[in-house]
Amino acid sequence: MAESGEWYFEYHIQKDRFGLLGDVASVLGMLSINIVTVSGVHDRRRGFLLQVNDPARIDTLQAMLSQVDNIIVTALRPPHLMDRLALKHGKLIEREVDDAPYKTYKFTRDDLGLLVDFVGEHLKLSGNQVMGIRGMPRVGKTESMVAASVYAGKRWTFVSSTLLKQTLRTDLTDDELSTDDHVYIIDGIVSTMRGNEDHMRLVRRVLRLNAPKIIEHPDLFVQRTEFSWNLFDRVVELRNSMDEEITYQALEDPLMEG
Repeated sequence: MAESGEWYFEYHIQKDRFGLLGDVASVLGMLSINIVTVSGVHDRRRGFLLQVNDPARIDTLQAMLSQVDNIIVTALRPPHLMDRLALKHGKLIEREVDDAPYKTYKFTRDDLGLLVDFVGEHLKLSGNQVMGIRGMPRVGKTESMVAASVYAGKRWTFVSSTLLKQTLRTDLTDDELSTDDHVYIIDGIVSTMRGNEDHMRLVRRVLRLNAPKIIEHPDLFVQRTEFSWNLFDRVVELRNSMDEEITYQALEDPLMEG
């Protein structure tokens, strides 16, 4: 929930010119609206975090901005999580818009700091949630999820993994089942291709826990288990570059996913 009096303001620059930012700042100053943060958040797009004492001034601001040449207002709202991250990192998070039953967010290796903050903020949330992460081998999926757990102040437990050596757990200790401060990480390839029934029984138990879970390679996990995409609250994709295709032909052997 946004803090009282805070608004996120974003505009697209149709035609850049000297003094454009000053014009916008002047409009804000005339209305006694304080600029807390300003940042370029995308090519030809600028974002602001504003402090507004009188909400009625937002309506006036919107009317006045319609008279400013060369910009289109793309957002004027109480700030969301992604708005704050865009201002912090100077980049918008790309969201896949399609008919998939889950929310998909795209990142590249250049965005690892943004990815860690994005995942970490969600891991701070209480209760049951499942996040999938897609990407090719050695792109940094597992390391990013561990870093996000640290960011969120939580301990991570590998139910299955190949980060250091192949991990296939068949049980967890009482301490590891303490869900208040844990994140559970499952490698969908290792679990479904190498896991026996005892391991899969543990996976199902973990998925019922009231705690955050991260499943690497969610596509293959869905293909090879009884679970559907409805299991996932969101999916993140990590690529070396935005034009890289995520395929699974090279992942037939889970030991390749170091």
